Amino acid sequence: MNPLIIIPARLAASRLPQKPLLMIGDKPLVLHVLDRGLEANIGRVIVACDDEKIASIVKNAGGEVCMTDPALPSGSDRVYAAANIIDPEEKYDVIINLQGDMPFIDPQVIKYSFEPLQNPDADISTLAVKINDEESKNSISVAKIAMIEKENPFIRQALYFSRSVIPHGALIHYHHIGLYSYRRKALKKFVNHPPSPLEISEKLEQLRALEVGLRIDVRIVNTIPFEINTPQDLEVSQKLVKTFKDNWEDKFLA
Repeated sequence: MNPLIIIPARLAASRLPQKPLLMIGDKPLVLHVLDRGLEANIGRVIVACDDEKIASIVKNAGGEVCMTDPALPSGSDRVYAAANIIDPEEKYDVIINLQGDMPFIDPQVIKYSFEPLQNPDADISTLAVKINDEESKNSISVAKIAMIEKENPFIRQALYFSRSVIPHGALIHYHHIGLYSYRRKALKKFVNHPPSPLEISEKLEQLRALEVGLRIDVRIVNTIPFEINTPQDLEVSQKLVKTFKDNWEDKFLA
């Protein structure tokens, strides 16, 4: 496989305006995520952005940038647009959508995100972690997954995603982590299909992929990457940035 990592970065975030530019320690959020993508050492890394302020910061740090239309409706659309601009000949056969709000994600987890695509039957791959508390299990902000177990205990096939507790009666439930790796054709099929009924109902865009017949396989890891979505998350990140590198080892499944 020949993966391309694309980090979608939008300036006009509703809950945290200008989020990519917010400082965490000594650098903006977008540069922390760029560093994690580069440290994964699996291929080229691009920041797909919609504003020259983001582009300038990334370029000055030595990163690659692709400008995309600010009107694009989602990160997936921005990633697809950037892939077509950067690689119109489609030499990159796997596109990794690395969310721009995960400054402390372990680079190994980025590698795990496309591991399930070693199976030629899988079209998209993503991540999940076991839920260990009742609050998360019952929270509608936590997407859960019903999966088929496979021979490899760390890789399963997704049947359905929901904000409800699924599967009913299960002893173990899993929290979906929104980091995706797409085969190029699968990403094209996904973004060119309009939002689907189940996607609209659950407000989970990955259901569109299942509804159009794409197979999603899931790599199980054992830690949820910290995401920055609110001012409170940003405050916590100022404390985490001082120690997170020292704590990478042994956090994730081998």
